Amino acid sequence: MVSIKNIHSPQQEEESTFDLSAYLAGRQVQVEAALDRAIPLTYPEKIYEAMRYSVLAGGKRLRPILCLATCELTGGTLEMAMPTACALEMIHTMSLIHDDLPAMDNDDYRRGKLTNHKVYGEDIAILAGDGLLAYAFEFIAGQTQGVPAERVLQVIAKLGNAVGAAGLVGGQVVDLESEGKPDISLETLNFIHTHKTGALLESCVVCGAILAGSPAEDLQRLSRYAQNIGLAFQIVDDILDITATQEALGKTAGKDLQAQKATYPSLWGLEESERQARQLVEAAKAELASFGPKAQPLQAIADFITNRNH
Repeated sequence: MVSIKNIHSPQQEEESTFDLSAYLAGRQVQVEAALDRAIPLTYPEKIYEAMRYSVLAGGKRLRPILCLATCELTGGTLEMAMPTACALEMIHTMSLIHDDLPAMDNDDYRRGKLTNHKVYGEDIAILAGDGLLAYAFEFIAGQTQGVPAERVLQVIAKLGNAVGAAGLVGGQVVDLESEGKPDISLETLNFIHTHKTGALLESCVVCGAILAGSPAEDLQRLSRYAQNIGLAFQIVDDILDITATQEALGKTAGKDLQAQKATYPSLWGLEESERQARQLVEAAKAELASFGPKAQPLQAIADFITNRNH
């Protein structure tokens, strides 16, 4: 069995003096507190309970942290970016709730807990996802402070595109249509994951920079960084589905194989998949060179993607 724990070299680890664990832990606490405040328990309690159940179920909070990190990198503040960061986690959580439904990936566990529909039923799970998606846009529009209105509008448009048929939804459709087909091409697999996973992740990075008023060339560099780490993230996900346990993943292991899904290891094998993930991460980090030492959090997050075990 191939392990992904040592995908990058010891030399890279020595070169990095940035304490990513402390950075992620600190930002995670801030995001958790903001999410808790963002969704109060009110009438009708059941739907808010279901929304809170999945949003506050834990997780790495990588997407909101990317938004916060990019906003800070490009001259903005945490306060400017936090409403968008929370909204991104709401949208991501919606996608997980819906993805776990019997009509989709039909999973019983997420982040080590029963999936939303297993606790609240399919009807409430669907509505909880819908509620989170709608509220995400309301939250950005109503809670963002100290940012010109045109930038807020640009962020809302960017997220709408990322989550709709041109992004996440479109990728999910092609993914469902591809299940059980033995001849899925690399082009189709890349389309699925650059849309289903990558579009939202790219928005996390770019929206932080939009809020800070970054120039177009910086937005392009950050977009390329995010596209590369998004694809690397998915390749590692595919590897972990084969190599990790359910306890480590927090969800059912081996689901892709059971569903006869095309994955990067099924096309390339494990070793080549690891090599491709490494290449993508190096390309992502190269896009950050012009930002200098300020980009350390994003550099370290890129390495983290290929070193994670869940």
